[in-house]
Amino acid sequence: MKQRNDDYNTRSEHLKKMSDHELKAYFEKLTDQIIDPLLDLAYRYTTPAIERSVLMRMGFSSLEAKAITEKMMDYHLLEHGAGHVVFKYAQLHKLNMRDAGLKLLDTHEMEKIAEVFTHEAN
Repeated sequence: MKQRNDDYNTRSEHLKKMSDHELKAYFEKLTDQIIDPLLDLAYRYTTPAIERSVLMRMGFSSLEAKAITEKMMDYHLLEHGAGHVVFKYAQLHKLNMRDAGLKLLDTHEMEKIAEVFTHEAN
């Protein structure tokens, strides 16, 4: 096995002059540089599994959550968040969350809420 070139001393030279407080601040800065792209991905992208999970936590059964999520995928609403779509529909029609989600299984109702999100995007 080829021996690794140990360059720790040269790479850590700039750290030796730092106080504990400065080291902690430097560590947090580097950590932020690593974490920020991951957080960005988490905020911008979702999956059907995540959206089903959100719906189940809102009180829907796994079968209902699956059906609602699939219907939202058909209408390209999943990017808005399944829970957000159900919430918005419930607000517009003065329904509780469960009733709103179940009504969205009707194609006509899904078309109506899709129009709402299309107009909001423009």
